[in-house]
Amino acid sequence: MKVVVCIKQVPDTKGGVKFNPDGTLDRAAMMTIMNPDDKAGLEAALRLKDQYGAEVTVLTMGLPKAEDVLREAMAMGADKGVLVTDRVLGGADTWATSQTLAGALRNMEYDLIITGRQAIDGDTAQVGPQISEHLNIPVISYAQNLKIEGDSVIVERQYDDRYHVLKAKMPCLITALAELNEPRYMTPGGIFDACRAEITVWGRADLKDVEDSNLGLKGSPTQIAKASDKVRKGAGEKVTLDPAEAVDYIVDKLKVKHVI
Repeated sequence: MKVVVCIKQVPDTKGGVKFNPDGTLDRAAMMTIMNPDDKAGLEAALRLKDQYGAEVTVLTMGLPKAEDVLREAMAMGADKGVLVTDRVLGGADTWATSQTLAGALRNMEYDLIITGRQAIDGDTAQVGPQISEHLNIPVISYAQNLKIEGDSVIVERQYDDRYHVLKAKMPCLITALAELNEPRYMTPGGIFDACRAEITVWGRADLKDVEDSNLGLKGSPTQIAKASDKVRKGAGEKVTLDPAEAVDYIVDKLKVKHVI
């Protein structure tokens, strides 16, 4: 069984956010982490490896320094790492990103592709489903639990206050929630092995069946009108009440928001 996990190196907002003049994130100048939903997807793949002996490959698109997130994944237990990096791919929106990843995946063998539900830098939840469309395979999103049954995957899909149970024949794509599991830590031995491991690096020429018009900033139909790291907060609701009325008012608000 072969599992490919798409992971993303995202900005660690604790270190501040910086933008380029065109409104895109200045990723080279920011602290980074592995996207939380992607890490949950990686843990799900590693559990399949533990249970079924699956081969786990991690795939990412980004700057050369995105190699760090691949090595982190390999230190956790992934077998291989593939980095797709090229200047022409910079500034990609979800459409161009999914086209790039699909072009890389066409060069790989897989039974199951796992992505995070969404990345914390864009919060669109679009890339995973778009990849499945480009590859013409089934997709089950918002996975909060999954298991393998023969040549199919069975997924509990989060839905409001309940969940769906869906079954799809592999190959297929799953998008994982951060709540899917508790990711494991890197091991000392894994860290040493990951530091020595060879990372496969692909560029534009290695992408299969992708048109230049669908890549990078020029191939991105989504254009950023304005970007800012400062979000103005509203003044909120102001009321003047005596103490007894204030207590009733606050309790009622908490009940409306289902806090109590």
